[in-house]
Amino acid sequence: MDCFENKVAIVTGGASGIGRALCIELSRRGAAAVVVADVNAEGVRAVAAANRCAQAMRVDVSRQEDVRALVDETVSRHGRLDLMINNAGIAICGEVRDLTLAHWQRVLDVNLWGVIYGTTAAYRVMVEQGCGHIVNVASLDGLAPMPLSAPYTAAKHAVVGLSTALRIEGAALGVKVSVACPGTVQTNILNTATFVGIKRQEAIAEMRSGFKMADPADCARAILRGVERNRAIIVDTWLNRLFWRLYRLSPSLYIALMQTGVEHMRPLREESINTLEETI
Repeated sequence: MDCFENKVAIVTGGASGIGRALCIELSRRGAAAVVVADVNAEGVRAVAAANRCAQAMRVDVSRQEDVRALVDETVSRHGRLDLMINNAGIAICGEVRDLTLAHWQRVLDVNLWGVIYGTTAAYRVMVEQGCGHIVNVASLDGLAPMPLSAPYTAAKHAVVGLSTALRIEGAALGVKVSVACPGTVQTNILNTATFVGIKRQEAIAEMRSGFKMADPADCARAILRGVERNRAIIVDTWLNRLFWRLYRLSPSLYIALMQTGVEHMRPLREESINTLEETI
């Protein structure tokens, strides 16, 4: 019997990218219900329509009341919640000297508070049930710092800390907690990201040329494989595990490589710094 067969799952950020791939894979593997949650109402309806057991809910994860209603409605309808995947996220790219506090607030509202809201709402239900699995999707940036996206990196590091701490607390209560830390994945996050003080198209081209982009379906399968094995930290590919290991074993070498990358990107900032686009 498949680990996910007959399970009730919620996936936030389910309209596209990794979230969409997770919904498809869970449906394929026999889940009883997959609640596709996203701020993109049209997107969640499309994913739900294409998967036999999926249900659509428009949810803004930066709003606590939305997330609480998502969990409560799912439990009311299905009687339980077996798997909560907090995947929704956004990106704002640029040097810290060019960012406003509003940029920081927006990233933390979605990437950190959205995860906190989803985690605490699901945890309350799962403790009462005596079982369940929470999966928080962070990033490789949550394990090794990534310059030019400090708010994103800060949020993802916090998600790793939240998840690993809660895993210890939840173990004796029957609740499993994992954090997934994928590397660069071929999703819409760069296309929808806010770029501050840097030329958007040139920056995206540089990022895509510098990193191998994984397929969302492969990433989703790797995450669910880690969930099956109850891994504390799930890194999707051997190359990304090597990258993480490099940072742990030789932080100075890793930092030197990242500094080289920053210097390579700086000419893009110098060309556009006087014409910053309005982003918030």
